[in-house]
Amino acid sequence: MKIDLTETTSSKINAALVQARRDIGTPAIGMVLTLVIVTDEENAYDALKSANDASHEHPSRIVVVVKRVSRSPRSRRDARLDAELRVGADAGSGETVVLRLHGELVDHAQSVVLPLLLPDAPVVVWWPEGAPADLAGDPLGALGQRRITDTYSSEKPVATLGERAAAYAPGDTDLSWTRITPWRSMLAAALDQQSLSVTSATVEGEDENPSCELLAMWLADRLGVPVHRALSGGPGLTAVRLETKDGSIVLNRADGGLATLCMPGQPDRAVALKRRDTAELLAEELRRLDPDNTYEASLKFGVARLEASAASPAKAEAEPEATAEAKAPAKPAAKPAAKKTPAK
Repeated sequence: MKIDLTETTSSKINAALVQARRDIGTPAIGMVLTLVIVTDEENAYDALKSANDASHEHPSRIVVVVKRVSRSPRSRRDARLDAELRVGADAGSGETVVLRLHGELVDHAQSVVLPLLLPDAPVVVWWPEGAPADLAGDPLGALGQRRITDTYSSEKPVATLGERAAAYAPGDTDLSWTRITPWRSMLAAALDQQSLSVTSATVEGEDENPSCELLAMWLADRLGVPVHRALSGGPGLTAVRLETKDGSIVLNRADGGLATLCMPGQPDRAVALKRRDTAELLAEELRRLDPDNTYEASLKFGVARLEASAASPAKAEAEPEATAEAKAPAKPAAKPAAKKTPAK
């Protein structure tokens, strides 16, 4: 069932939702959270489709906030709220409210969303793109226990990671981090099987890919070894190599689907490591609502510190040579030749 409301209010939207549930014979609310999606018209369809797919695992009330930019000064002064309600089969396993904010109401979106939140249920705020620098300080972000972004959609993903680290607050997370969950699980399992000490690591993937940077920072933070970044044509993250004294542990995924795990003393094995869509990533993030301390530690490790640690081996190799040259005893200066005295 779909209901369109023009020039409406939050109280009218709530009343329409209650009546719609009665009309389709499902008055009871079985939703476990409220998912607030902050987006624009261009990305609203894809974001809502992913949220609906994720709602089959997490029944939720989905509130989509679409801020309509007004072109003329007069229309910018006129505040108006339009809503589209979807209940039943049209809303996945929950119910959907699409809010379109016009005029001055764009700057007060939190006052519209607050009455639509489910009572006594957690709130998750998701920015598919265009997220603010300070998520917890944003008026809509302050409503959520969990705040989800996607650094991959920004123009400068690596620089955005620095902004996320500077303004991090408990509850922040990113889908670029969620994308590497299978990689982290596979690498951790490989190290558990072999009692080998890792001396260095290499992460290979596309340039300006935040997932590659986050995986490299996670390895550097957890293993305390230099981690190098190597570039490839993708797709996404393609390979990770861990160097040990007994050989290399290599997890290689060249085609974006099936990966090969190579470990010293063991036959190569094929592992499923496919690239997941946004709905799967979102469903994974909705499974936990507590702060992700591992993400925080990896994010705050910093890309600049990662580059410095990767450059340290070359510096260490150059230092002994310079030190040996500096400590070498100075050769005695040649004595001047004695002057010959002419014979008398």
